[in-house]
Amino acid sequence: MRIVSLLPSATEIVCLLGRRDELVGVTHECDFPASVLELPKVTRTTIPQGATSAQIDELVRNRVGGNLALYQLDEPTVTALHPDLIITQTLCDVCAVDESAVRKAACAMSWAPQVVTLNPGSLEDVFDSIQQIAAAVGGIENAQAATATLKRRVAAVCERLADVKNRPTVVFLEWIDPLFCGGHWNPQLVELAGGEELLGILGKPSFTIEWEKLRRADPDVIFIACCGFSAERARADLPILRAKAGWSDLKAVKSRRVFIADGSAYFNRPGPRLVDSLEILAKALHPEIFNSSNQSPLNAPAARLA
Repeated sequence: MRIVSLLPSATEIVCLLGRRDELVGVTHECDFPASVLELPKVTRTTIPQGATSAQIDELVRNRVGGNLALYQLDEPTVTALHPDLIITQTLCDVCAVDESAVRKAACAMSWAPQVVTLNPGSLEDVFDSIQQIAAAVGGIENAQAATATLKRRVAAVCERLADVKNRPTVVFLEWIDPLFCGGHWNPQLVELAGGEELLGILGKPSFTIEWEKLRRADPDVIFIACCGFSAERARADLPILRAKAGWSDLKAVKSRRVFIADGSAYFNRPGPRLVDSLEILAKALHPEIFNSSNQSPLNAPAARLA
């Protein structure tokens, strides 16, 4: 089978299922596992390199409001790759090629490739996405085994937190300028990691929040994983937060519980590494449990103090 993936998360799922050699094209953002970097890129973005977070937000709002695509499909390249399967999504107008454009391009191909559309809004939906892709490429047994392993890791985190009574309040930020709280699966990850999400809503997109709303919430923990940004790129926006009135008075700031993580690699991709994301959160919220020498360590990296 010849597979074109239009989502970094789908690329990771295809590789998880052992079908890396069948990938023939990926997006300009697909970077994991590293071997996919050598594959032809079939998308491009209208976001200019070096744009500030505020400029990116303005561009996104203008283009989405005007029904203009942020990401463009390189149709000649896709056609030349002669895919049997194209994997796309309807979850977010911002982070991938529009599904209607994908289906239009597929309809123009004489061999009529199959189009699989993903729309995950929770961790369970991500596990379903693995099964959905497996049904299209073959290898249901591999999918069941991989999903079972991921679920065991989730269960292991939940078991170690079963007796925890102190659940810190959390505001999860997906963007800094302007402020966006976490959406979709991230509020669920906070809950599973032993926290209480104060602003984000499970299954709903992230949304803009005013600074005063975060200030009034005054969470025990602020966790930052900016959409599409590495931890280093997100860190560059921290002076914007520090300049806010009352920032130094927040409980999370006073107790040095402001964390920053790689949103691009983990929290913003609805693929297998959402389980790593859960482990990252759990270690940040409950270091007394997950960083203890008496406990077996989690494999996921640690979030950094901001």
